[in-house]
Amino acid sequence: MVTNQQVRRLFKLIQSEKDFGIAAMKAGMDEKTARKYREIGKLPSELQQEHDWRTRKDPFEEAWDSIKEMLSINPGLEAKTIFEDMQRKQPGRFADGQLRTLQRRIKHWRATEGPGKEIFFAQIHKPGELCQSDFTHMDKLDVTIGGVPFDHMIYHFVLTFSNWETGSICFSESFESLSHGLQNALWNLGGVPHRHRTDCLATAVNKETHPEEFTRRYQDLMDHYGLTPCKTNPSSPNENGDVEQRNYRFKKAVDQSLLLKGHRNFKDREEYECFLSKLFCQLNAGRKDRLSKELEILHRLPKTRIDSCKKLDLKVGPGCTIRVNHNVYSVNSRLIGEKIQVRLYMEYLEIWYGQKKVDTLPRLRGEGKYKVNYRHIIDSLVRKPGAFENYRYRNDMFPTSRFRIAYDYLKERYTVQSAASRYLKILYLAAKDSEVAVDNALTILINEGHEISKDAVQRLMKSNAPVAGPDDIHIPAIDLSSYDQLLKMVEA
Repeated sequence: MVTNQQVRRLFKLIQSEKDFGIAAMKAGMDEKTARKYREIGKLPSELQQEHDWRTRKDPFEEAWDSIKEMLSINPGLEAKTIFEDMQRKQPGRFADGQLRTLQRRIKHWRATEGPGKEIFFAQIHKPGELCQSDFTHMDKLDVTIGGVPFDHMIYHFVLTFSNWETGSICFSESFESLSHGLQNALWNLGGVPHRHRTDCLATAVNKETHPEEFTRRYQDLMDHYGLTPCKTNPSSPNENGDVEQRNYRFKKAVDQSLLLKGHRNFKDREEYECFLSKLFCQLNAGRKDRLSKELEILHRLPKTRIDSCKKLDLKVGPGCTIRVNHNVYSVNSRLIGEKIQVRLYMEYLEIWYGQKKVDTLPRLRGEGKYKVNYRHIIDSLVRKPGAFENYRYRNDMFPTSRFRIAYDYLKERYTVQSAASRYLKILYLAAKDSEVAVDNALTILINEGHEISKDAVQRLMKSNAPVAGPDDIHIPAIDLSSYDQLLKMVEA
């Protein structure tokens, strides 16, 4: 087959060679073929005909009108879905190998007759003008802390001009997480851009019927840093495109770094945070030139940070519990009936009474949960053991599994009220003396099959008897012959 390059060489040689045959030979083609191209004066590619005919009959010709009707009603239908539906309705008519033919034809229809696609308009980003932030879930990366799955999110902050980014670990899309993450980012950056854009977070953006566009707490945060708040339109994540794209690329970078690390486990949260910090530094290493242009325009940080907490004035109920963000917490029984202030932070809450902090409690994640500390209520429970059996928060009265086993042991041998009274005396020892010591004593009593009682626990606590380690467990080899026989019976 003669190529364009050969013909071009022929045309050039004709001008320099006196013998046409020699010119054809040097061009690498037969003299008769060379003469044909000399007379035509065109390249081989210019002589090729456009392939606009079918080599075989279209198997979807008869069904194409119904396919077009389906696509016009729902343009998002995939070719595979339509093909499988046709196979179900007309068994044996279409072979599996014809799927690719339908995919090509539908692709051509979409490009020539289908609805127009959404257009993304490239934006001009100015240095120091805009920052975007978003929350992204990290659960699919299978990160573990001390071997336990670490279910968490990242508050992700990005400058749209330089793509400089940073982030903070959080556990919900709460205002406290937003405030904590944004302030960490700004102080890490060392300056403040002009505008901050987020999506329609309920913690930052009011409903459309509200007279104010943003919540009071979010607006106060923006005012403190001199930021102009802006938001995306509902269901329009593309308007926050920079941070959305960085979410994807950041998680991909984390995944690749974990693969290089060889495992996804960290001994503690501090080690994981250090890992993320180093990764952000690596990602930002190539953005220094554009970042320097932003730093020249960013305005100064305020003198101090603003508290990333929500303050609530509550009255402690008769059960010495309070309800905070749809979760129940217990406080010291001395505060029953008193008005307290709760300062709700991202990961904990503080209890304030009389301008003094009296307790710090870990914050529960989600809603409809409870955390009742048995030490807060044990004095009353010991005096009222009859309330224990049906107590709403009874599960929190078992600090470890040994305490639960002890209570079940007592229920098997005594009446419900007597068992509750005996168990609560053991729990009282844990509250007033040492939970660890009581747990060790219960472990010994359970392992050795001794009677469980308050006196027995006290004797072991005074003796400081060591807790025996777990015995070696021997698992005999499994005989699979019976399973083989079962399989033979099924085959027969």
